[in-house]
Amino acid sequence: MPQHIVATEVPPASELPGQDAPTDTPERMPSHHQHRGLIWLVAAAFFMQALDSTIVNTAVPAMAEALDVTPLGMRIALTSYVLTLAIFIPASPWVCDRFGTRRVFAVAIGVFTVGSLLCGMSQTLPQLVAARVLQGLGGAALMPVGRYVLVRSIDKRDFVRSMSTVATVGLLGSVLGPLLGGILAQYTSWRLIFLINVPVGLIGMWMNRREMPDYRLDDPHRFDLVGFLLFAAASAMLLTASEVASGGGGKWLNIAISGVLALVFGSIYVWHSRRTDHPVADLNLLRVRSVWVALAGNLFTRLGVSGMFLLLVLFLQVGCGWSPTMAGLMMVPQALGSIAAKWVINRLLVSMGYRRFLLTNTLIVAVLLCSFGLLGRGSPMWLIALMVFTYGGFMGLQYTAMNTLIYNDLDVKYASMASSMASTAQYLSMSFGIALASLLMEALLQGHAHEDYVVSFRWTVVLLGIVTATASWVFSRLSRDHPKRARA
Repeated sequence: MPQHIVATEVPPASELPGQDAPTDTPERMPSHHQHRGLIWLVAAAFFMQALDSTIVNTAVPAMAEALDVTPLGMRIALTSYVLTLAIFIPASPWVCDRFGTRRVFAVAIGVFTVGSLLCGMSQTLPQLVAARVLQGLGGAALMPVGRYVLVRSIDKRDFVRSMSTVATVGLLGSVLGPLLGGILAQYTSWRLIFLINVPVGLIGMWMNRREMPDYRLDDPHRFDLVGFLLFAAASAMLLTASEVASGGGGKWLNIAISGVLALVFGSIYVWHSRRTDHPVADLNLLRVRSVWVALAGNLFTRLGVSGMFLLLVLFLQVGCGWSPTMAGLMMVPQALGSIAAKWVINRLLVSMGYRRFLLTNTLIVAVLLCSFGLLGRGSPMWLIALMVFTYGGFMGLQYTAMNTLIYNDLDVKYASMASSMASTAQYLSMSFGIALASLLMEALLQGHAHEDYVVSFRWTVVLLGIVTATASWVFSRLSRDHPKRARA
């Protein structure tokens, strides 16, 4: 009987319901190069999803004019996609176990592509919202299934390097999205923002047949529908509270109601998950130290950094009077910095370990975030570009380390559940981070003059830097000799 590498903190299999090992696991191929096609397939899916999450923002005015609504009325078209992602991601592990990773990934790409096509053809706001929801249904499976397959297929020694490649490609989508969206909306049509996903999706479906392994369970357990509905309701209420808060307008009663409902649904789910054999999100995994540290550290880090892109664009465009194209171009150094830095992440983690590295790097990110508060209307472009490049490099290191930490002490049979929980936590924390940044900047804004936005930006980034620094305390909870592994 083969031995598996697990952490000493991992509970016995009998205490982790619904996580039986697949019975038809294909032979592991540990070489990074042997899985190059699979890595690029997953990276392409991440790119398509990341691009779509950011490309819409700069095209909102053009879309609002074409659909005959106000720009503020377009908000639901932006939030519906993220809401759908957060709600349906937890169902991906069971869907993979039941139908197989190859089929699920193909359907996910297909649904996302069809949703993109319908977005580009939408004539009214309700049509666009419905198409965005369809996009979210497909996108909800792309990230967790992609991560799960990489964990199952690639040796741990090459996993960090593989995830760096995937994360870098996804980051390119996030950074190029606003620039590309502005260019397309200004010089062609906002509909191309969605239609460019169609050829990428078709290529991805072709690659899926060639490169994607097919992992599944011979006898999958029954789907936890009650738990899924409770978890979905809690996630939706949390996201609704954050979106209402970031929208301003003093809607504190609605925020309170959404928050209370989220707490109620969440509490019921915790009670339910402990009484079912196969919960949709297995909270027993939080008994593994590296798992709860990874999730909590991700939350506090993203609370501080997720709104930085929005703040910087507002600072450059409104505060400094830059054009949208120039402001979008200033995001490119962030991607270049991240790409350059990620080539060394594997060696840094090997030499320093997760605890020491994340403690140090998180504090550096917090300091860099605060340093943006030194900028003003007269700051030279080369200085801003240099700061963005440096910030992007350390954030690239941070994201890769946080995204791989959750798998480090887990046996491969828990990878599907861990991937789902990590993806859901990521989208929730991103939403909260953007909401927090918006609330802080709005609260600190004393007027609508250019200088008012500069002052508000300065204080906001300092406060967000302090929030980010708290994540270092979370990462300090890791064992000093981490990573620590033992044979089961």
